[in-house]
Amino acid sequence: MTRNFDIALIRTFAAVADQGSMTIAANILHMTQGAVSQQIKRLEEMLGCTLFERDRRGLKLTEAGERLLGNGRRLLMLNDDIWADMTERTVQGSVRLGVPYDLVGATLAPVLKSYTLRHPQVEISLVCASSPELLEELEKGAIDLCVVEEPFGLSRGECLAVERLVWVGAKGGNAYRKQPLPISMVADTCAFRPSVFAALSNGGRRWRTMFENGNIEATTATVRTDLAVTAWLASTVPADLDILSVEDGLPELPIFSINLHLPKGEATPAASELARYVRDGLVRPRQSAAA
Repeated sequence: MTRNFDIALIRTFAAVADQGSMTIAANILHMTQGAVSQQIKRLEEMLGCTLFERDRRGLKLTEAGERLLGNGRRLLMLNDDIWADMTERTVQGSVRLGVPYDLVGATLAPVLKSYTLRHPQVEISLVCASSPELLEELEKGAIDLCVVEEPFGLSRGECLAVERLVWVGAKGGNAYRKQPLPISMVADTCAFRPSVFAALSNGGRRWRTMFENGNIEATTATVRTDLAVTAWLASTVPADLDILSVEDGLPELPIFSINLHLPKGEATPAASELARYVRDGLVRPRQSAAA
């Protein structure tokens, strides 16, 4: 008897495995937590095994779940590749993409490269600014789409990934020990700024803003030379810097989401196609790393 996997169930399973939480996975998949739970239960009943177990940190894959994850990811990638190959259309013109400074490099550079290789006739303009500024530019029609960082659960955009905001300091540095705490922020419009200062205030930690000029390279330099600490998403922290924690006397920072925003009206074909590449590109690296 031929048996077929339900791709939707595998996609939900992979999202829960990535996030270690049905609630966060539900937000990313635009589903209710109850629907995610039911899909996982259905998949477990189909396979006759338990895929997750709960520990102090959240949901953890069982041995059976680990076996399914690698093959499940390959099934999803093949499904998505076939779909893209059969439905992709030729687009041309220009597209203006807004991206925060810290997401341009390792996060979105591969996406842009892949898009331009497939659609060389499209001219891409990259607009870098803070997330609040990019949302204003999208509202005014100055850009065609944007990828921004926002507090988890507070955005109307499409959630592509969820990450914890972390403290960052120099390797073996001492800036985090200083009183008041020297903080280097990229700009006073930085999306992280309110959350960082609220966490410090709630934790009773005094601070001083050492540097703000909108230049991420300069901000990184102040951290590397141990003049200050900063706060970035965990995936964007350079390997030569340290991620600090509550054990270092710093307050815990909140979860942020990486969200895709398209204009209220109909997006151009070039922008819609780039949005598809962005969605795919922000999921693939996490799948490859976890496989």
